[in-house]
Parts: sequence; structure tokens; C-alpha cells
Amino acid sequence: MSKFIYIYNGPATPMDQFTEEQSAAEMAKWGAWMGKVGSAMLDGGAPFGARASLVDNGTSGEPSLLQGYTIVEAADLDAAKALAEGHPFLSEGNGRFSLEIFELVDMAM
Repeated sequence: MSKFIYIYNGPATPMDQFTEEQSAAEMAKWGAWMGKVGSAMLDGGAPFGARASLVDNGTSGEPSLLQGYTIVEAADLDAAKALAEGHPFLSEGNGRFSLEIFELVDMAM
């Protein structure tokens, strides 16, 4: 089994800008998806907060719209993609949000 990281990208609304009802509804969606993934979820992750972008020429860049991460375990990339089915970040359907999946390569020597 391999570990995969999901990176969430898009113009998400910060949770502190939701009403109590909206927050509860969002958390319910995430809870349902995480429950479906079950034991394949190694790290539920977290949203990203304050951000900066530093460039190798000493300047500052424009931070991206990366919003958070989750780490799952799966047999291969196709299995990791299948675990993303029903993910709340992909529910809008307007192409503004994406979920990038990367295999975490073991660097042990």
C-alpha cells in the first residue's frame, strides 16, 4: 500500500465566514466522506491558514489558492482517485475547485 496526499485548490470560503448552520452542513459533508473512506484515511488533514510565497530570486510571489490536505492509503493512484469519489471539495460542479493527488514517495535508504 502507498500513501497519497490530496491537495485542495480553489477559492474556498473560510469557515469563520459561514453561519452556524452553514458550518454544520459543511462539517456533515466532510464527516460523511471521511466515514466512507474509513481506515484508508491516515490523516484527515487540515485547512491551510495564513500564507506567503517566496521565490528563489529573493522576491515574493503570489500565494496560490491551495486550501488544505488529507492523506490516504491506497493500492495505487487509481484506488486513491476512487477514494475521492463524493469528496465535498468536488461537489460544486463549476470547475472552480480541484483536488490534486500525489503519491508520497518513501525516501528511506
